[in-house]
Amino acid sequence: QVQLVESGGGLVQPGGSLRLSCAASGGAFSNYAVGWFRRPPAAEREFVAAIIWNLRSTDYADSVKGRFTISRDNAESTVYLQMNSLKPEDTAVYYCAVRRVTTDRVPWSGYAYWGQGTHVTVSS
Repeated sequence: QVQLVESGGGLVQPGGSLRLSCAASGGAFSNYAVGWFRRPPAAEREFVAAIIWNLRSTDYADSVKGRFTISRDNAESTVYLQMNSLKPEDTAVYYCAVRRVTTDRVPWSGYAYWGQGTHVTVSS
């Protein structure tokens, strides 16, 4: 059973940085993609970024390109989301999720396993 545990959320001022972690267990992730999603207050969940584990291919939502970076540590089975230049509109619950992949295209949907989420608040 795949399990995902997010951490690293908190309160940060606009312009600040946070690094979220997603610790994965219960599987071999060489043919998986790991994605970060977020649900802003009173809004729908949206795609943020994703990485294909063994290819290290990445993709980002336009709203975070140039500010957020997704990476993975194979030894730790952990995926990180480095968030810089944070804005109030980045406030949300952030979730990581995994799904199998069969191509080198980074998926934005179809994720099967989800973590419990971590809260990020950007406010002065």
